[in-house]
Amino acid sequence: MKGNRTLTIIKPDAVQNGNTGNIIQKITDAGFKIIAMKYSHLSTSQAGKFYAVHSERPFYQELVHFMTSGPVVPMILEKENAVESFRNLIGATNPANAAEGTIRKAYATSVERNAVHGSDSDENAAIEGSFFFSTLEQF
Repeated sequence: MKGNRTLTIIKPDAVQNGNTGNIIQKITDAGFKIIAMKYSHLSTSQAGKFYAVHSERPFYQELVHFMTSGPVVPMILEKENAVESFRNLIGATNPANAAEGTIRKAYATSVERNAVHGSDSDENAAIEGSFFFSTLEQF
């Protein structure tokens, strides 16, 4: 079902601020079906592997530290054209630039603490989904 699934992670800031339920509600209200979900705490090694694509970027260590600072809620979501639809729902990385009604406009506090992760391509959605949900039969 390539093209119809994506991965999101409710990040530690949103979990800590008590916004998990509100974010899940926005996701389901937007027509996404939750295929898999879990409450997890990433180790430094896991966060480092997940964000390895950014390992040469100056913000990498800070990102790994942030993503291990508290629990996260990764989810596999399903909807037609899932990646693009979800990227529109979450809004711009910088909440100051995010459109009204988006998750990041409502729940992010900064570029670094932007409430949710969303896969940026079908290929990355499959890779990232498999990272968290290895028993999912077919991403």
